[in-house]
Formats: sequence, structure tokens, C-alpha cells
Amino acid sequence: MPSRTWTPPFPLDLGAVLGPLRRGPGDPSFSTEGGIWFAANTPCGPGTLHIRRTDAIEAEAWGDGGLWLLDGLPALLGADDPLDEFVAHHPIVAEARRQRPGLRLGATGRVWDLLFASILEQKVTGKEAFRTWRELGRRFGEPAPGPLPLKVPPTPHRLLALQDWEWHQCGLDGARRRTLINAAQVAHRLEKAAEMRSRELLEKVPGIGVWTSAEVAQRSWGDPDAVSVGDYHVAKNVGWALTGKPVDDDGMMELLEPYTPQRHRAVRYLEAAGMQRPRRAPRFSPRDYRRF
Repeated sequence: MPSRTWTPPFPLDLGAVLGPLRRGPGDPSFSTEGGIWFAANTPCGPGTLHIRRTDAIEAEAWGDGGLWLLDGLPALLGADDPLDEFVAHHPIVAEARRQRPGLRLGATGRVWDLLFASILEQKVTGKEAFRTWRELGRRFGEPAPGPLPLKVPPTPHRLLALQDWEWHQCGLDGARRRTLINAAQVAHRLEKAAEMRSRELLEKVPGIGVWTSAEVAQRSWGDPDAVSVGDYHVAKNVGWALTGKPVDDDGMMELLEPYTPQRHRAVRYLEAAGMQRPRRAPRFSPRDYRRF
């Protein structure tokens, strides 16, 4: 079992940096039991990484991809994040940054696992997406190496072998299924997006637009400027935080313009500060496509 100790030369909030990798409660590839664990597909095969904070960062890894995950530990925890270049143009953003000096943007260096999860989250409630992620992971993900009963997210090859009834049992509608199949068919090429830092490469796949590519870029290469345009909540929350009223995507991008090329970071600070508009309308009811 290989291990590594790393001392970050900056304040580090481990939970805040790695939290975006978790896809809801019950994520079969993620655990917070005695630290943070996650299972992933890597260029060397499946691997599991366990990270905990002592005086330094202690990490252990299992599986064929274990050494690859350990090599990427500093980048995963924000070592390559250009945080020092960020300028807060609004008092509320400046205060959020002051209160959260350990909030950084990490980079996994991989695309498939993140793209898979982000496609499932297209145009549905988080509850729907997380349920489908759990079902697909538990049924078709391989057991993760290591001591915890985690699952490695299903590979493109495994998803392409699924039958219609298996998709249906996991609650996936036709539109997201088609997009996921499109992505799985060219997944080996899409891994270059992380190296090239190219959202445009991801958007060449039918069904993948600016929202999905931004969600992947934020996590895969820690893109500080990748705003989730098209999200149901983000623009409204940003507008409410900065102006006292919700705005649409165009209004949000206008408000965030001074933060270019770190607009996503400004959004992350607002989210970390809990800046959400009051919700007066009823919540969307999650749909269960297994009933259709």
C-alpha cells in the first residue's frame, strides 16, 4: 500500500476543496469515514485514495491507479490554483475570501468520471441525478480496491454494454442516456480536454453544452473561470448576493465580468458564504423515470 505525506504551503480546507467531488448522499465512490476517501478511474486502472489531515496531509492509495492518484495529490488539493491572482471587487466576496482562506480549486486531472456524473445532472433536480448516480455505481461499478466497500464509477466500456431495461431500472431518461452514450463512445479522446484545458473539446460531443463542460472543467483542471451558465440556481443566487435581486445568466455574467478570468472562483466564495436567495416558490418534485 503506497502512501505519501505532503505539507501544503498554504491554508487548506480539505473538505471545501474535495467536497465538489461528492455526488450527493450515499455516493458509492466517496466516503468521509476517518478522512476523505474516493475511488476513481485513472490512466493506470482503478484506484482508491484516502486523505486525512494531521500536522500535514497523509494519503494512502490502493489499486493499479494508486500511485497515479498519489502523484496528483498536490494538484488535487489546489497546489496549481492561481488563487494569489484573484482580486475581490465586492465587499461580500472579499469578506468570504477572508473567512475562508483554505478554499482552493483542486484538479483531478481526469475527465470521464466527472463527465459521467455531470451528464446525469443535466436539467434534473439534484435528488434525481444523485439517485441515478448511486444506482449506476452500485450496480455496474467495479468494487474499489482498498478496505472500504466503495465502487469505482462505471467505465465507458461498461456503460456501452448496458441494455435498455438496465438503463430504465436506474431511472435515466432518453436524452441523458443518449448524451452519456455519445460521450462514452469517444471517452478516450475526451481525456485530452484536461491536458489542453479545453471546454470546447467536450462541447463537440452531441448533448454536451456550456453547463456540462463548465462543471467538468471546475473539477478536472480547476478552471477558475468556468461558470455554470444555464444552472437553475446559480445566476439567481449570484444576483441576489451582489444586487439584492435575482438575475438571469446574462445579468450574472455582467456582474461577474470584473472577475475575469476567475469568475467561477467568485461564485464559489459566494456559495461558501451561504449566499442563496430566499425561496418562496415550491421546490421542483423529482421525477422517477423508473415509473414511466
